Amino acid sequence: MGQSPSTPQPGTKLRVIGAGLSRTGTASFSAALAILLNGPVYHGGTQTTTGPPDNITTWMKVMRLILNDNAPDRQQALTLIDRQLDGYAAITDAPGTQLVPELMEVYPDAKVICTVRDPIAWEKSMTHLEGLVRSSWFLRVVTLPIPGIRHFMDFLALVALQWRRIYGRRGGPSGAYHKHIEWLKEVVPEEKLMFFDIRDGWEPLCKALGMEVPKDTPFPRDNDSEAITRTVRWHVRRGLIRWVGIFAVVAAMSFGVYMLRR
Repeated sequence: MGQSPSTPQPGTKLRVIGAGLSRTGTASFSAALAILLNGPVYHGGTQTTTGPPDNITTWMKVMRLILNDNAPDRQQALTLIDRQLDGYAAITDAPGTQLVPELMEVYPDAKVICTVRDPIAWEKSMTHLEGLVRSSWFLRVVTLPIPGIRHFMDFLALVALQWRRIYGRRGGPSGAYHKHIEWLKEVVPEEKLMFFDIRDGWEPLCKALGMEVPKDTPFPRDNDSEAITRTVRWHVRRGLIRWVGIFAVVAAMSFGVYMLRR
């Protein structure tokens, strides 16, 4: 989250499903995959917060259809997923991390790779992320004039419902990490699933994908935390600027009406 959004390349086939939870190095992982697969990677956090507005609304529709838990709606959701990811070489981060069975159904030949980190460090990182969105009423108001991102809080609410569907009612940060690993082992065939720590660099990732280690190319190290903070601040500034513009227009119109009535 917070990097630059990727642009799909026609004809590119999705080869990797990133199943690692947010805050497990998904930004660095995405950058590494873009190098190895020579194609754009759909990093959910980045695409939904800085990409075209329909990114958020499309995933919201997908999640609602899946939560309905019936065959026709599920099939419609799979069609939307395929359309949304057309032209991407991989998908990482939320909401895809809670849609792994659906993604495997759409892309049966894709490798499923789950990024991992120390669970305690992950929980602390998630607590930091929750702190950024804790004032939901403020973010709802300030982002209201911004297409797409105005739906972000509702998008997060649907992601939370997906968490409950998979991890149970107590699927918060304190228990979700281990439950996610267990869930992946249940829904993904062993031969298709890999767990990867970005601290290990190129070798294990390249081995899993059957590729050579890139020469003279260091493994990407993107700071997710700093990127998220920058993105939140950017949207707050955008929202405040638009609100200033709205108030200025309203004030000018009100003044014009007042002068006409004098």
